[in-house]
Amino acid sequence: MKLNKFLAVLVTAFICSNTLAQTSSNQTVLTINGEQVSVSDFEHIYKKNNNEKAITKEGLDEYMDLFVKFKLKVKEAEALGMDKDSDFKRELSGYRKQLARPYLIDTELLDELVIEAYNRQQEEIRARHILVTVGANAVPTDTIRAWNRINKLRDQVLAGEDFEKVARSKGGSDDPSVVQNGGDLGWFTAFQMVFPFEEAAYNTDVGEISEIVRTRFGYHFLEVTGRREARGEIHTAHIMVRVSDTNNKALLERGKTQIDAVSQFLKNGESFESLALKYSEDESSKSKGGVLPWFGAGKMVEEFEDVAFSLEKDGDISEPFLTSYGWHIVKRLGYKSPQKFEEVEKTLKKKVSRDVRAEVTKTSFIKKLKTEYSFRLFQARVNNLKTAANYIDSVFHKGHPFEHNKSSELKKTLFSIDGYNTTVGEFIEFANTVKIKNLDKSSSDIIDYLITRLSDEKLIAHEDANLESKHDDFRLLINEYHDGILLFELTDEMVWSKAVKDSAGLVEYHASNRDKFMWGERLDMSAYTCENSQIAEQVEKAIANGESIQDLRKSMLPDNPLAIKIETGLFPKGGNNWADSTFAMIANGEIDSNKIPSIIKLSAGGDSFVVIELRGVVNPTAKTLEEARGQVIASYQDYLEVEWVKELRKKYTVEVNEEVLYGLID
Repeated sequence: MKLNKFLAVLVTAFICSNTLAQTSSNQTVLTINGEQVSVSDFEHIYKKNNNEKAITKEGLDEYMDLFVKFKLKVKEAEALGMDKDSDFKRELSGYRKQLARPYLIDTELLDELVIEAYNRQQEEIRARHILVTVGANAVPTDTIRAWNRINKLRDQVLAGEDFEKVARSKGGSDDPSVVQNGGDLGWFTAFQMVFPFEEAAYNTDVGEISEIVRTRFGYHFLEVTGRREARGEIHTAHIMVRVSDTNNKALLERGKTQIDAVSQFLKNGESFESLALKYSEDESSKSKGGVLPWFGAGKMVEEFEDVAFSLEKDGDISEPFLTSYGWHIVKRLGYKSPQKFEEVEKTLKKKVSRDVRAEVTKTSFIKKLKTEYSFRLFQARVNNLKTAANYIDSVFHKGHPFEHNKSSELKKTLFSIDGYNTTVGEFIEFANTVKIKNLDKSSSDIIDYLITRLSDEKLIAHEDANLESKHDDFRLLINEYHDGILLFELTDEMVWSKAVKDSAGLVEYHASNRDKFMWGERLDMSAYTCENSQIAEQVEKAIANGESIQDLRKSMLPDNPLAIKIETGLFPKGGNNWADSTFAMIANGEIDSNKIPSIIKLSAGGDSFVVIELRGVVNPTAKTLEEARGQVIASYQDYLEVEWVKELRKKYTVEVNEEVLYGLID
């Protein structure tokens, strides 16, 4: 309940955002107890919530009334010090961190990468590669050794040697799958390979050899052997006869005999699902009738993919075919063509943000911030730090604290951001809090890494601190959340929870407003739904004789528990289908209101009949508090809010500058 109310408050907050003081270049449209609201902020919020609607005097008046009520409640929450509460600050801080994320990346580059990823997903690449493994944080000697080796292998291929032969050769590819595939990776699309490898593949023409590329696995080069339009995704079921060794002719022929027999059963009209359950040797799918998950490029062996995608329509079944697993028959269950950009844009943006591509946007963003904030690194002090690190034996490597050998350096500036300086001493404090993972690197390299890490963090923090002043939309959005949280808490206290907890007030409000909570005209009736006409006749007879229908139903329960269904009570219009039918018959004169009580028999569809025992028509009466509790609480909440706003209008001064307000009219 509270979550729903909080969401409702946030919607109200979006309608009526808190705003900052008027700037000298902007007119004030509203003043509440000295707090000014600029016309530009008001216009921004108004248009945000009245998209494509013409601005009229009536619309502005209605909106300003909502806005003032909202501002009065927020003003009261601030007067009560609710914005100083630690829980409030923590909650708002959490929201701000989430809302700030899109502003702390290179959004233009992110959008470009999303479009690039989508375009790549419209095409599938086939490539083979040679890999020389080397760790991402390998020492220079290992890196050079790996580079020289991959370079030599690439030269061999460029000189005309057979790619597969080079890949399989002694000292060739380190990819363990090369034994089976000769380096062939099959078909793939965007996000199915690590990003640097994907980059190389999509930037290499068919038949060409790529440049050497570094990934977390090591050094690669690749040859693109094919390109085709994306096939989309397909849903299939299959029946498989496993062949443990496809090079064994006897096993192959035995499996072929079995799969051909299954194929004939299918052609004779037997169910694919039942045959899969009976004959398939794929244990993971046979119990599901052979059904497999949806798949696209690179998810199945090539022979299986090719046959599956060759089926033209749902329900088509292939002829038997062979893969490295054995013999298969495939049935097409469904197909999805590649999706449009609008359909996948949000998903792609999430993927790009979580992918290594995000590092590209971060690097670009940091570079822009360095220019914007006049970042300056004092290289001489960097060199002094490196000298000091080398001076201490095994600093960073054996847990020794880093101490500068020249205390005079500690207060000197290491780097500056927008005039804010970070000293050498501050850097050393930071360095001693970081646990270094790659201890194979030299102290000099570690110093460079730590300076980059600290300066990047400081640049992001500086940008974060300036978001409200740089981006009006962010400032307004944060204020919306600020006010929404306050409004929720205070409204809950003054209206929502109060109406539920104030039992005496609720009783008094109900007693004073009984005419608001009335039953309409109701029918005192019972509807007996009978399984057939014979039972309906028994029910009619029992009613006429004053006998109990409950007793009649009980007598039938052992042999026919569904013989009679009973609905009885006071029914308003809309409360029961049979009551509505009876109301209609009274209105149409089919039932004489002077001849009530009465018995009506109606068809209930099929062999069923309903017998209606109409005992009387009950005139409108007031609902008891228990009968109308939900309605009374909602109405009492509305009452409390109206009275609360009246008090706030007395407490705080409100001035609307109508000349400025109506200046917004189209």
